[in-house]
Amino acid sequence: MLRWGILGTSFISETMAAAIASGGNSRIVAVSGRDPGRLADFAGRHGIDKAYASSETLLDDPDVDVVYIGLPNNLHGEVAVMAAQRGKAILSEKSLTTSMADADALARAVRSADVFFMEGLMYLCHPLIETFGEIIRSGRLGAIRSVNGVYAADIWKLVNPLGKGTIFNLGCYPVSLLQYVVQTAFGPDAFGAHTASGAGNVSRHDDNICDASLSVRFSNGMLATLQSTDSYGMMSDFSVYGDRGMARFLTNPWLPVAGKNAFIVHEYGAEPEEVVVETGRDAFQHQVERVEQCLGERLLQPRRPAPRLSDSLEIMSMLAAWEQDCRTPPPGR
Repeated sequence: MLRWGILGTSFISETMAAAIASGGNSRIVAVSGRDPGRLADFAGRHGIDKAYASSETLLDDPDVDVVYIGLPNNLHGEVAVMAAQRGKAILSEKSLTTSMADADALARAVRSADVFFMEGLMYLCHPLIETFGEIIRSGRLGAIRSVNGVYAADIWKLVNPLGKGTIFNLGCYPVSLLQYVVQTAFGPDAFGAHTASGAGNVSRHDDNICDASLSVRFSNGMLATLQSTDSYGMMSDFSVYGDRGMARFLTNPWLPVAGKNAFIVHEYGAEPEEVVVETGRDAFQHQVERVEQCLGERLLQPRRPAPRLSDSLEIMSMLAAWEQDCRTPPPGR
């Protein structure tokens, strides 16, 4: 039985607590939070015996095997470092951090401590993504030539103002799925060989990037365009185009549900085929199962499609460069 400690009592921690409780191989033994009333309520509803006022106290608890960091993303780096130094296995919510300096410090701590680490890009643990990768590997799309991805959600009133905006909150999803497609189609080193240019708008509410677009050209000639916004809409779209066919998600690829998840495969000149993946468990439940499997096998990182630490660092590098481009005025201005 894997013993979890949850850091934070936010909505995402509620979701993860339910996912952990839904299986039979894990239980939550501790939770930490800054608000005493909210902390007591969270612990009571989820049947958690130990409620700590600080992350450090929870991390010092010897009864905790693995921690889930559900704190704001600007705190992920420092808390993950503390967890690694205490020898805890770590599942840390996306984005990895909000700066490359923090990301590099996190990676050094995890590698030095030799502990398990996985970034909480939960959708990559769902079989929907593995099935999508199988289509790419099958050759039915031919040589992959371009990718288009969009994630839009009118959630600006709800987001953490210290989280650096839509790129780190929502843009991490199309960037991470783009990375998986590129690695699947062209090999593990292909994603890093690219040039990119980003543009965006700054929110008048918190001075963060609220609308962002990114254009990428990989050294093999593949092109990608990504967009992300937290200021309007509520939609997702992700399409992959090859010289023989294309594939496009019909349901949100970044939030696979316990019911029907689907994408189409359209080989040019033929009728489109709908591919349905339904497991009865959502992405968060599959994420918990992946952590359980990895720790059961004494692995320090998951197998793909779930993100390895090296993948998370590549994703973070693209996010950081994208955000910098959005804040850099174009020549002549």
